[in-house]
Amino acid sequence: MKRIGILYHPLREKARDLSEKLEEFLSFRGISSWRCSAWDEDKAKPQVAGTELILSIGGDGTILHSARIVASLSVPILGINLGRLGFITEIDGDEVMSHLPGLLKGKGWIEERAMLEAQVADKTFHALNDVVLHSVAVRLVNIEAKTNGTTITTYRADGVIVATATGSTSYSLASGGPILHPQSREIVLQPISCHLGLSHALVLPPQSVVDLKVAHREKVILSIDGQIELPLSDGQTVRVSLSPHIARFLRIHEPTYFYGSLWQKLGGRRNES
Repeated sequence: MKRIGILYHPLREKARDLSEKLEEFLSFRGISSWRCSAWDEDKAKPQVAGTELILSIGGDGTILHSARIVASLSVPILGINLGRLGFITEIDGDEVMSHLPGLLKGKGWIEERAMLEAQVADKTFHALNDVVLHSVAVRLVNIEAKTNGTTITTYRADGVIVATATGSTSYSLASGGPILHPQSREIVLQPISCHLGLSHALVLPPQSVVDLKVAHREKVILSIDGQIELPLSDGQTVRVSLSPHIARFLRIHEPTYFYGSLWQKLGGRRNES
C-alpha cells in the first residue's frame, strides 16, 4: 500500500496518541499517510482520493463517520476499537501494531455492507446504520409510511427507524427489531414505541423505496446514523432506499465471526461443559 488515511475520535486522548504512533509507523516504512479527526468530515473527504485503506480509531461511532467520509470511493476501513461494544470494529487498539504489518502485505479479507440513501427536499445523505425520524418533544407523532408507492400504515409512535443490516444491532434492536446478518441487503422498517399502526418490524427487500411523510402540525427530527440531525417541516417526506455506495471493511477474523460476536456482546455466556 502506498497511501493510508487515519481517522480518529477527537475527544479521546488515547485515539489521538495512537493516530500519531500509526502515522510514525507508516512513515518509517515509506508509506504516505494523512491524519484527520473523523468528526471533521468536510476536511477529511478531499483527502480520500488515492487512499487505499482507512484506519478508523475509536469505536463504532467513529466508523459511522469514517464510512460516510469514504462512501463515494468505497475505500476499505480497518476499525480499531477503543470503545466498549465495538460491533463493527475489528481489532483492539493494543493489537493494531502487531497485526498491521501483515495487513499491509495483503492479509485479511474484505467484507461489504449495504448503506442507505436518504433524500429530503434538495438534500441527500448516506447512512451506514440507520435513518430515523423521531419526535422533538416527549410525545407521539404521526408518520405515514409507504413502500414503492403503496401505503403500509400511519405510525403513531415516538418515531420510525429505517435500518441496514449493520444498524439492525443498534437502535433498531433496542426498539425490538430483528437482527440481520451483516452482509444482508434487506432493509428494516421499525417503529419506536408504537401506540397505533403496525407495531411490528418489517424486513423489506433490497429494491424497496420507503417514503416517510410527517403529518401536519408535527415536529420531527431527521437523524442520520445518530450523528447528523435536521428538523423537518410538517408535511415533508423523506425517501429512503439502499445507497449506490457500499461500506467495505478489512477483516482478520473468520467470516463466521459475527455469530460469536453477537453471543459475546449481547450478554451471552459460552457453555463451558
